[in-house]
Amino acid sequence: MGRLSTHVLDTVNGKPARGVAIELFAIEGEGRRSVLRTVTNADGRTDAPLMIGEAFRIGTYELVFEIGAYFKALGSAMADPPFLDFVPIRFTIAEPDGHYHVPLLASPWSYSTYRGS
Repeated sequence: MGRLSTHVLDTVNGKPARGVAIELFAIEGEGRRSVLRTVTNADGRTDAPLMIGEAFRIGTYELVFEIGAYFKALGSAMADPPFLDFVPIRFTIAEPDGHYHVPLLASPWSYSTYRGS
């Protein structure tokens, strides 16, 4: 059964990023449709997969991580307005039975992602 999951790591403090708001969008033509909105838990993960089973479909999606608000709440040194506020990651699901894990490793100044397992 296919599924989509994520987690967020705070690379400044070397820990999972708790309380990061995330929104998942389905890209449809020139527009996008909100699929869900969630927040990371104490482990920097969501409590459930973002999509699983019948909801998991081939297509193009975008995860938007509200990383600026997270670092501001921690009192991290950062620009005003923040250099990174909303971090979008656009990706395509091509395997209907695959596990797509799209993590975010972030600081107020940089981020990285990859297709994990």
